Amino acid sequence: MNAEQLYEMLRKVQEPKGYFFNKDKEKVLQLLDGLLVNKDRYGYMCCPCRLAADDRDWDKDIICPCVYREPDVKEYGSCYCNLYVSQEWNEGKLEHNYVPERRPVEKTLGKL
Repeated sequence: MNAEQLYEMLRKVQEPKGYFFNKDKEKVLQLLDGLLVNKDRYGYMCCPCRLAADDRDWDKDIICPCVYREPDVKEYGSCYCNLYVSQEWNEGKLEHNYVPERRPVEKTLGKL
């Protein structure tokens, strides 16, 4: 599977749920490429914007779509990576503010 195929597959599943890809398709395809690299590397598609531990149980919160996507999109109109956004965010009706990291600091430091 390549990034374009993943794009079409995920778009069909996520848009009905109210999650849209960022209108910057080049950025989206780069992020999707990162997901595919992580799938090859770890066996699961963890967030390309975060440090994975190569432990599915430890990383379960950042397997895309991560558990932080819903609150991020609800509060900021975008997830941390700017991969998934609301329709209003894409239309420019919401400011494109920085989305802070919600992942607990002990997880962001990696598995020790």
